[in-house]
Amino acid sequence: MPTDIEIARAASVLPISEIGAKLGIPAEELVPFGHDKAKLSTTFLNSLNGRKHGRLILVTAISPTSAGEGKTTTTVGLGDALNAIGKKTSICIREASLGPCFGMKGGAAGGGLAQVVPMEDMNLHFTGDFHAITSAHNLLSAMVDNHIYWDNEQEIDNRRVEWRRVVDMNDRSLRHIATGLGGVANGFVAESGYDITVASEVMAILCLADDLEDLQRRLGDIIVGYRRDKSPVFCRDIGADGAMTVLLKQAMQPNLVQTLENNPAFVHGGPFANIAHGCNSVVATKAALKLSDYVVTEAGFGADLGAEKFFNIKCRKAGLTPDAAVVVATVRALKMNGGATKHELDQPNLEALKAGLKNLGRHIENVKQFGVPVVVGINHFASDTDAEIEAIQTYVTKFGIEAIVCRHWAEGSKGALDLAHKVAKLANGGNAQFAPLYPNKMPLFEKIETIAKRVYRANEVIADKKIRNQLASWEEQGYGDLPICMAKTQYSFSTDPDWRGAPTGHSVPIREVRLSAGAGFVVVICGEIMTMPGLPRKPAALSIHLNNNGDIEGLF
Repeated sequence: MPTDIEIARAASVLPISEIGAKLGIPAEELVPFGHDKAKLSTTFLNSLNGRKHGRLILVTAISPTSAGEGKTTTTVGLGDALNAIGKKTSICIREASLGPCFGMKGGAAGGGLAQVVPMEDMNLHFTGDFHAITSAHNLLSAMVDNHIYWDNEQEIDNRRVEWRRVVDMNDRSLRHIATGLGGVANGFVAESGYDITVASEVMAILCLADDLEDLQRRLGDIIVGYRRDKSPVFCRDIGADGAMTVLLKQAMQPNLVQTLENNPAFVHGGPFANIAHGCNSVVATKAALKLSDYVVTEAGFGADLGAEKFFNIKCRKAGLTPDAAVVVATVRALKMNGGATKHELDQPNLEALKAGLKNLGRHIENVKQFGVPVVVGINHFASDTDAEIEAIQTYVTKFGIEAIVCRHWAEGSKGALDLAHKVAKLANGGNAQFAPLYPNKMPLFEKIETIAKRVYRANEVIADKKIRNQLASWEEQGYGDLPICMAKTQYSFSTDPDWRGAPTGHSVPIREVRLSAGAGFVVVICGEIMTMPGLPRKPAALSIHLNNNGDIEGLF
C-alpha cells in the first residue's frame, strides 16, 4: 500500500467552495487560502446564532504508546463512514504544532485512507493561526516589560511577573531564561522562560472564546503579574488586549478543509492535552454542530487527559452536551500496556493483551462516569489475530458495551461502517445523561483530588503548603469556581510515564499551579511534565527534506 503522504498527494481534492456548499455555506462567506482550504467569515458565523445543534460525538483513546492508537485516523474514518450511511457529518480536529512535527511524532492529519488534506499544509504553517497566537502572546510579554521600563504606573513587582513567552518549537534551552541583560537600556534583569505555543493561555482563550468580544474580554482577564501588595495586574491594565485581539481576529475564524472522501473537516486550535486542555475550538465545534446533523471531534491523548478535559472544561464552559463517545484501542498498544516490547508487537501474545486490557477498562469506566454512552473502536492492524480481537470484544461485554473492528486505515469509510451504525444508534438513543465530574462550587484542591482519585485512581495528592495557600488565595479572589486543567504525563494514569496498564494506589505530586484567569481554569503541573518539551536524541526534523522534485519528504 502507498505511504500516507503518497495517498494524500494522489487525492482527488475538490475546490473548497464545493466542500462549503455541502454544508450550505455560500462561496462568498468563505475566506480562501488557496483552492483547498478556507476560513469561515465572521458574518457567516454570526448568522448561525439560533440554529439547532446536531449530535456531538467524542473520539478518545487508551493511554498512548509508541505502537500507535490511531485516534485521529479513527475520527476521520468514522466521519467519512457516517457520511457514507447518509448522515450529514462534519469532523472537528485540532491543528498540528510544529514542535512535535519536527520533534517526536511527525504530522497529525490521520493516516492511510482516513486522512484530512492538504496534509502538508496542515502540518506546517496552515493558515497562520499558531503564528498569530505566538505573536499575540509575545506582544503582551513585550508590553509588560515595556510598562515596567517606562515608569511602571501599575507598580508591578518585577519579581512577580507571571507572564512567560512562547514559541511553537521544542526547545528545552528556553525553559528558564534571564531577560534584560546588557545594561540599563535593555530594561530590568529578570527571570523568565518559554512555553510551547500550544500551552499558551492565549491558545486556550482562542479555543474557548465564543466570539471576538468574548475573546477580548478573556484576553483582558489574563493576569500578567502582581504588585508588592500581591494584588493582580491584568492584561487590560497594560492596555494590550485590543492589539492582541487585532492580531487574533482572523485566527478566530475556523478553518475548513476536507477528508480524502471530500467530506467537510474543521481544523482549528491546537492545545496539547498533557499540558493544556486538548480540544479544538468552541467556535469550530459550535459552527459544525449548527451546519451538520453529526459532529465527530477528538480530544488529545488518552481519556484520562483529553476526554476528562473535554467534559470538565470545554463542555462545561461552552454548554455542550455530548451524545456518544468512542474509545479507540489497538491490539498492539494493548499488548504494550500489558508488558510487551515494541519489537514483539507483530507476534501473537494473548497473555500480554489480556494484561493490557485493564488500561482499556479504566478508560471505559472513566468515560461512563460522565454519563456518556460509549463504544470501543478497535483500530485494526494486519498483524492482529482473530483470538486477540475476540479477547477484546469479550472483555468489554463486562462493561455492557461493544468493541467493533474498524479497517478505515486500509479501506476508508467502508472499513468503519459498522462503527458508524453503532455510533449513530448511540447518539440518537437519547440515553446520554452528561454531567461534569465535579461541581463549580467545590474547593480547588478537592477538584484536583477528585480527578486524581476518580480518574487516575490515585490514593493521594501531594501538595506543599505554598501550593495549598496559593489555591486558597485564588479562591478568596473569586476564582474558586474555575475547573482544573491537569498537566501530567500522557503515558500513564500515574505521573510515572513508565508505569503502564492501570495502576492504582499511587500518589500525584503537584509541582506548580498556574492561574489562567482569561481561559477560565487553573493549571496543575504534576510530576516532571514540562510545558516546554525538548527534542529527542534523533528528532523527526533529521528526516524532513525536499526531494529532487521539490516535494516534502519525512514530514509524515
